[in-house]
Amino acid sequence: MPTRHPEPLVVPTSLNFLLDEFYVLEPILYRRFRTFNLVDDFNREILAIQVDLNLPPPRVTRVLERVIAWRGYTRKLRMDNGPEFISTVLTEWAEAHDI
Repeated sequence: MPTRHPEPLVVPTSLNFLLDEFYVLEPILYRRFRTFNLVDDFNREILAIQVDLNLPPPRVTRVLERVIAWRGYTRKLRMDNGPEFISTVLTEWAEAHDI
């Protein structure tokens, strides 16, 4: 289980990005789907959006790799406690990339 050290939110002083996700209940089919929104926390630019019935950690890391190839590495990631974000896969990926 990854260790967590919550830090107070700070106002970024340069381009950076964060992760955000939420559940939505689709009224006709009554199926939950997940969205993975990758947003630059400095200028609120949307860098990526993924929508699916589930978003496993390897898919999250693939999206991050795609954005990093385009924008470069970020210093930090800010995310909620969704299962794909507290996984060891994402923790190991972040540590391997000094994030």
